[in-house]
Amino acid sequence: MRLLLDLGNTRLKWALRDSTGWHAQGAVSWNEDVALALHHAWRELPQPGGAFGASVVDGERESLVAAVVAACFASDTQWLRTPAEACGVRNAYPEPARLGVDRFLAMVAARAEGLAPCVLAGAGTALTLDALTADGRHLGGLIAPGPQLMQQALLGATARVMVDRPGDVLEAADNTPDAVVSGCWQAAAALIERFVAHQSPALGGSPQLVLGGGDAEALRPLLSMPARVSADSVLRGLAVWSDAHFPLAPAL
Repeated sequence: MRLLLDLGNTRLKWALRDSTGWHAQGAVSWNEDVALALHHAWRELPQPGGAFGASVVDGERESLVAAVVAACFASDTQWLRTPAEACGVRNAYPEPARLGVDRFLAMVAARAEGLAPCVLAGAGTALTLDALTADGRHLGGLIAPGPQLMQQALLGATARVMVDRPGDVLEAADNTPDAVVSGCWQAAAALIERFVAHQSPALGGSPQLVLGGGDAEALRPLLSMPARVSADSVLRGLAVWSDAHFPLAPAL
């Protein structure tokens, strides 16, 4: 049994897993009392044999989570920093640690599940795009603001673009709220489609498109190509990595 931790920009996701599969999962937003929420969520869980974390947040929050793990389970947390290569995936970055560990683990999960060659789109606070060949080569990627962050940036940087209600995504809007929402979400969809088109020749001509992140389900209907939504890809990639480096004992 092991505890897996995914510290993302918006929230922390966790899962308890053994050799037979997932036993418990949960999530905590960073705007909550994280320590209190985790103590409550973990108070009746069985003792894990170890804790493994992937983080794209600051060291202060990592330390907070590690302290709760230690208090609840008397266990240290091992943080994965992005490697040059692991689990059959080869990082394209010349400075491997500069690639977000969430992006790397999403590729690990995709390759382990037989989805490569593929394009992975992570739709959350940021929109991340990565191309992965069938043999596990990362061809590089892009980072842009996610649709909701685009909206916040636009409204925060303009004086006369004001909205008084949530907008709807339309092909062409006749009012500002709908125009802002439609423009930002369609921009994200268009960038994904352009990246797939440009990477397709290097990926054999017909790569799968794999969507992850909190906005994946909302983005999928806006795309003009088939896409597979892959939930919890960071946790699943972390499970593959931890199994490869610290094999679990078979369940009795």
